[in-house]
Amino acid sequence: MSRIVVTGRVPEPAVESLRAAHDVDGHESTEPISRDALLRKVSGADALVSLLTERIDAELLDAAGSQLQVVANVAVGYDNIDVPACAERGVMVTNTPGVLIEATADIAFGLILMITRRLGEGERVIRSRTSWSWGMFYLLGSGLQGKTLGVVGLGGIGAATARRARAFGMRIAYASPTECDPKLARELQATRMDTDELLATADVVSLHCPYSNVTHHLIGAEQLALMRHTAYLINTARGPIVDEAALVEALRTGQIAGAGLDVFEHEPLVHEGLLELDNVALVPHLGSATIETRTAMAQLAADNVLAVLAGEEPLTEVRS
Repeated sequence: MSRIVVTGRVPEPAVESLRAAHDVDGHESTEPISRDALLRKVSGADALVSLLTERIDAELLDAAGSQLQVVANVAVGYDNIDVPACAERGVMVTNTPGVLIEATADIAFGLILMITRRLGEGERVIRSRTSWSWGMFYLLGSGLQGKTLGVVGLGGIGAATARRARAFGMRIAYASPTECDPKLARELQATRMDTDELLATADVVSLHCPYSNVTHHLIGAEQLALMRHTAYLINTARGPIVDEAALVEALRTGQIAGAGLDVFEHEPLVHEGLLELDNVALVPHLGSATIETRTAMAQLAADNVLAVLAGEEPLTEVRS
């Protein structure tokens, strides 16, 4: 029987499937475990089920010990894991692609509606008990029909967001290192552009690229300056893809019309400038936050662990 450490609280069905065959050391609190406690907890583990709030680096891998076989991240992104350090120690890394596509696309399009139709501002008016009355020009927003959605990274989530946009009568442009599948391009009637052209053309820019050294601050002052004054930026990917200080300045000066963010550069901290502005919609990393999706993510992570410990190939291995 192997020892499995679950670094944070996950849906119980996944834990039960692990407990059926192995010894599981879980974390019942919804609050993240402290670093010191985590380093002690992982000692002697054969497998880790990790959350994106935990940093899985050389220090932690060494604290776990040479018997560690697999780190199963309950997330699509794995920027919290030092994959090369795992590879050096012969530790497999897995993630949970596929299962959160629709939920995250829902949040992306929800943010588009929130910021273009000024729904957040409207709710704040009601909740603040501010006097208001219907008026022809009161809280006017922007319609989406006939506008262009620019998708940066037309993977699963980007494509799902684009499908929602098509249902709202939007045109689709995308920026990607390679051409998308011709069938998908026909379905979406999507036009490929380089990133600068997309930024200059799109009415709404939605970020769906993975985070890496290459995409760190992919959207900064220079890129924001290319966007239309009437355009909106949406980020449901990873916070550091956007230079938040530059975004605050662009929002303050009217360089762009607004932004919708589910992720933040120094999460869970949010730039004070964003909190002061009305032309930005902010939600606390809710992309995959449905009961169904989080349960499926945890179960996929558990299935990856069970496969590795049984000497089988994992379902969704991350390659270094």
